[in-house]
Amino acid sequence: MLKKSMKTIVIIFIILSTIVGTYCIYKNQQVEALSKYGSSGDEVRQIQEKLKRWGYYNGNVDGIYGSQTTAAVKSFQRKNGLTVDGIAGSQTLTAMGITSSQSSSSGSSSSRPSDVNLIARAIYGEARGESYVGQVAVGAVIMNRVKSSKFPNTIAGVVYQKGAFDAVSDGQINLNPDNTAKKAAQDALNGWDPTYGAIYYFNPNTATNAWIWSRPMTVTIGKHRFCK
Repeated sequence: MLKKSMKTIVIIFIILSTIVGTYCIYKNQQVEALSKYGSSGDEVRQIQEKLKRWGYYNGNVDGIYGSQTTAAVKSFQRKNGLTVDGIAGSQTLTAMGITSSQSSSSGSSSSRPSDVNLIARAIYGEARGESYVGQVAVGAVIMNRVKSSKFPNTIAGVVYQKGAFDAVSDGQINLNPDNTAKKAAQDALNGWDPTYGAIYYFNPNTATNAWIWSRPMTVTIGKHRFCK
């Protein structure tokens, strides 16, 4: 009788272990592949809105992850050095500036309007002739500096640090930014970083400072070379 009971307990344990293991694998797959072909909802709508704004997607913003969305995600991944699989996993969502906390808010941000405006003015003064990604990149450098111990820990402190940005020195910081610069500022605040962590950038066609040329480059976007 005892042997029979022990055998029953072992069988139950094996069944429970299998169920738990299967559940954990399923959850891990959900985390790794957050949005993919066949998915739907607010997160997919955010992905479509951003890709449409950046010129990767020209379909309807309907919250349905179909073939057009998959192709647009692949184009974005290819452009940004990500694994080209058409799945909006954690790395791709981070590159887009989409976090789990935004999923229920249709991409809205709690950033202060003054922060958005200041970054937008810096972007407009520094990079209004650049592509949209190039403008986001300038905003990303500002955000990376805020996070770095080498720079002031506020957006205003970074932007107005003496000698940091030509737009401040020549007064272009006071120009009114256009909607593109404002959107780029918001994307930078939301976490999109096409510079891969850069805290400096310069124009290689005009820069003569030997020190800035010695910095490790992360990427070149338009006329700007970004580095750490």
